[in-house]
Amino acid sequence: MQPRLMALEEGKDLATTVRTYQPRALPLRVLQFFLVFLVLGLGVSVCSMYMIRFFKVPNAAPVVQPTVVPSCFVELDSIQSWIRPPTNLLHIMNDAELLWRASFVPQIKSYPFDRVPKIAFMFLTKGPLPMAPLWERFFKGHDMHYSIYVHAMPSYDANYPPSSVFYRRQIPSQVTEWGRMTMCDAERRLLANALLDISNEWFILLSEACIPLRNFSIVYSYISRSKHSFMGSFDEHGPYGRGRYNEKMAPLVNLTNWRKGPQWFEVNRELAVKIIADVTYYPKFKDFCRPACYVDEHYFQTMLGIETPHLIANRSLTYVDWSRGGAHPATFGKVDIKEEFFKKIFDSKICLYNNQPSSLCYLFARKFAPSALKPLLELSSEVLGF
Repeated sequence: MQPRLMALEEGKDLATTVRTYQPRALPLRVLQFFLVFLVLGLGVSVCSMYMIRFFKVPNAAPVVQPTVVPSCFVELDSIQSWIRPPTNLLHIMNDAELLWRASFVPQIKSYPFDRVPKIAFMFLTKGPLPMAPLWERFFKGHDMHYSIYVHAMPSYDANYPPSSVFYRRQIPSQVTEWGRMTMCDAERRLLANALLDISNEWFILLSEACIPLRNFSIVYSYISRSKHSFMGSFDEHGPYGRGRYNEKMAPLVNLTNWRKGPQWFEVNRELAVKIIADVTYYPKFKDFCRPACYVDEHYFQTMLGIETPHLIANRSLTYVDWSRGGAHPATFGKVDIKEEFFKKIFDSKICLYNNQPSSLCYLFARKFAPSALKPLLELSSEVLGF
């Protein structure tokens, strides 16, 4: 019995040992689940590729841009951001905002950068500039010494080519009426826009009917070396001078303060700021100088005559012919443009320049009809010097 029992026990142990090391087969359900998952994964991948190729559907998650933290060593604001002239004149400031911004004045008079003083040529027009080709010739080669601003009617859409000096030089404008305060508003608007360029030192008001009488070098030298600004401001007796005065303007403006002068002026930066920053005289002239009181002939002239008479030369740089009479000056056309015509203008008067007598009194002239352009271009190099 012992051997048999031992054999059975050994057989039992052997069987147990064999079962212990025999590998187990995966359940059928697990295999089926794995196959289904694999088929679905392949299907989704194929569909995604199809959609990306034919429907341009992005399958990538949006990339979150990292937040850029400025270094404490990076200059966030430099002097260039203050002195760089506006690249786009068509801003969205209203008049109150514009005048406020333009009235900023540095209290330190010396400039911490190389400043080239410029002349701002400000054209107050209804629409196009018929004399533009003549002005183009006048400005050629002097890019660093001038800037241009055009105030036209809001409905006018300028179409100057990119090569023109007038390209994109139109400022935001409003409707103006002859002889009313809206005319002075337009002039202040021009001054304010020009003041935004810190390099503009002198400001000349012109119309579409104005022409230059001298070349740019002479004009720049004459204006930059002058001790005075050029605005006519004189006491005219009679119905067209003192006769326009309204007693309701007193005591701010008395009859003895009342002045008249041409609309077309040249002022330096100091006076330009005074004009656009004025809130004292403006209401009086708006309320009490209406046609037949033409405010553009009295407002600036009287205000500067009271506040800064020592800074103005009491004359205009623009020649105008009133000899024909009427409410408007003479207009010159094609038949007028001859050498003798300009000689008459050049020799017409002796004036004071820096308190010394001078025969060079006019740098500009008006009014010129579009028909005058062709003969002007023919004579400009010989007679006008450009």
